[in-house]
Amino acid sequence: MSFGFFRNLTKPRPAPVVEREHCVAGRTLPLKIVESDRARRLTLRIDSGGRGLRITVPPGLRRGEVEKFLDRHQDWLEQRLAKVPNRPQVRPGIKIPVRGLPHRIVHEPSKRGTVTLSHDERGPLMIVHGDRVHLPRRIADFLKREAKREIEALVVKHTGAVGKRAKAIRFKDTSSRWGSCTSDGNLSFSWRIMMAPRPVINYLVAHEVAHLKEMNHGPKFWKLCEQLCPDTERCKDWLKRNGGALQAIVFE
Repeated sequence: MSFGFFRNLTKPRPAPVVEREHCVAGRTLPLKIVESDRARRLTLRIDSGGRGLRITVPPGLRRGEVEKFLDRHQDWLEQRLAKVPNRPQVRPGIKIPVRGLPHRIVHEPSKRGTVTLSHDERGPLMIVHGDRVHLPRRIADFLKREAKREIEALVVKHTGAVGKRAKAIRFKDTSSRWGSCTSDGNLSFSWRIMMAPRPVINYLVAHEVAHLKEMNHGPKFWKLCEQLCPDTERCKDWLKRNGGALQAIVFE
């Protein structure tokens, strides 16, 4: 049996995807097996935060070859997953960052379901009202609102600088990338970026806006990115080192 579907030779089709689970290093992780016409060999990727696995396969590859591939890479997976940060569950008492500053979550159920930022003698607080069961969702919704407000303003700033317009701005919870830009001008951002420091947020927006003019990662793109965000290298490095920990936080 193969993963392939009959291919339509007259127009492109979405890549067939098989979804299942895979047990490794004491964890049961979602696994996506994606067939790609451009793939010449099997490739394996761990999603940011260790939230899942993805294998890209050439068209028509037999299922048994994927199983053999996973068996050969089991040790590699265990070693890599051992380095992935723990996945903290959002709950009262833990700290999560807002614009890079750790805030201790405090649950105050007596008031309506809102989220406010405050301080006490121990430092910054995130006060969450309403029923305890809704606390993770309310914090996620708060970060989404903050992302919309801050990132939309930064998009206006940077698109003005490059002389391009964004067709649309969307916010998602993506595990594989922090942002994207389509050829027709749609920008997408992970709302989790609101946990990063402000310069890193600015870098991410500058990066995606630069793609409105340069749809590649060539020298002209990076030069434009540096013009929009002089801290590009430092912020890119911060996101590479710390992004996995932000992706690992569980808002469920």
